[in-house]
Amino acid sequence: MAQMPIDRFRRAIARRLRTRATETEMLLWKRLRDIETDGTHFRRQVPIGPYVADFACMAARLVIELDGSQHATEEQRAKDAHRTRWLESEGYRVLRFWNSDLAYNMDGVLETIYAALYGSRDSETQSLKHNRRQRRHPTPARFARRPSPSRGG
Repeated sequence: MAQMPIDRFRRAIARRLRTRATETEMLLWKRLRDIETDGTHFRRQVPIGPYVADFACMAARLVIELDGSQHATEEQRAKDAHRTRWLESEGYRVLRFWNSDLAYNMDGVLETIYAALYGSRDSETQSLKHNRRQRRHPTPARFARRPSPSRGG
């Protein structure tokens, strides 16, 4: 049996994690989609190196991690610290929030994320590193050579 490449393996894990998102991940995801990020967007369950980040804005190189009660053990804290150090060594900024923060202080969490992206809400929204271009795809029927009943042919 052929071995699956590691990047393909991580993409499969990320896909599975997206379909099995926790309630707090879905709650934050709904709110992150509403943040006005000029020229970029957030993605969820993003493979980055050996890890899969909960949320990431690639243009701002910002990673958001949500921690539940299982992250309170000493062993898991050490793993999380190692993960954060690795991501920071690759040029990412990492924000970690407890699930309870989202439940009881969603506005504070969103303010922290916005400040990490732009500085503060009072500052003018700046465009991040890349702009998404809208592609114009011609409709195949518009250029088709065969007659179409809808166009009288």
